Amino acid sequence: MKTIKLALIGCGNVGKAFARMLRQKTDDICENFDTEVRITAICTRSKGALTDSRGIDTEHLDDQVFDGKKSAMEVIAEADYDVLIELTPINILTGMPAIEHIRDGINRGKHVITANKGPVAWAYRELSDLAAAKGVCFCHEAAVMDGVPVFNLAKETLMGCRITEIKGILNATTNYILNEMEKGVAYEDAVKEGQRRGFVEADPAMDLEGWDAAAKLTALMNVLMDVKITPQEIRREGIGAITKEQIDQAKARGQKYKLLCHGKIENGRPIGTVGPQLVGGDALFASINGTAACVTLTTDLMGDVSVIEHVYEPEIDQTAYGVLSDLLRILTVIEK
Repeated sequence: MKTIKLALIGCGNVGKAFARMLRQKTDDICENFDTEVRITAICTRSKGALTDSRGIDTEHLDDQVFDGKKSAMEVIAEADYDVLIELTPINILTGMPAIEHIRDGINRGKHVITANKGPVAWAYRELSDLAAAKGVCFCHEAAVMDGVPVFNLAKETLMGCRITEIKGILNATTNYILNEMEKGVAYEDAVKEGQRRGFVEADPAMDLEGWDAAAKLTALMNVLMDVKITPQEIRREGIGAITKEQIDQAKARGQKYKLLCHGKIENGRPIGTVGPQLVGGDALFASINGTAACVTLTTDLMGDVSVIEHVYEPEIDQTAYGVLSDLLRILTVIEK
């Protein structure tokens, strides 16, 4: 039986959920891939690093002693692992330091998985080209819609199709707030309730101003449309200027406000926009309420293909599953 070793750079809620999921699926992975998967390195911003080539007991991390002096870059450069899993918090404005983490892992000849949209939005072409040159995988399914297989849908199921346009509702926070405002809840109260329930950040500006949606749209465009664009090039508008009166007027006309993302090629150039738009009550996007998300891919051969993520309460497990699915994909590649 083969052994595959993992290094987790970042072990917050997603990392812990992934480790738990991996423990649950250990027997299935052994049986289906003839492979034992061990987490041999973990690095967190608050505790430092923990390494053990024999495998780390992830069920009792709080009982173990971390090396507070060892940095993520040292772990990436020195630890014993085959797959680097990059789970650090996103920096939407630069993609760093996750880009550097991934670049260094690939340069060591390691497969890389990330749930961080920053590197895909800011440096996808560089990192994917580097991975191809090194003969390793660079996987990022969880970067945009948690575990929903958007990237792999295009790559594996829609083979031969060219994606000409991308439309979607990609930010749960703004979609939830607009939905609550339709019900008569004040903007500020909707934000506070989302924060109380744990899916709205303490500082929600990146969501409310459209930065998160812009980064997700950029990632989708870079990968699915084979362009090179950054979040700063997206024409972006948030939802802060939308008033209760506007929402009430739209509702009376059978319409809804949605923060819509739209990517296309125009005169040979990639054009991306994020902003609030009115949609008719019978349109697909009008039915995407609360914390759900949706993306529609326009293709040359299959027309429009839409994928909906039904989320009634945002779940970390969905993102963790996206990471696990990428790992299984790498195991399939290794097996071949």
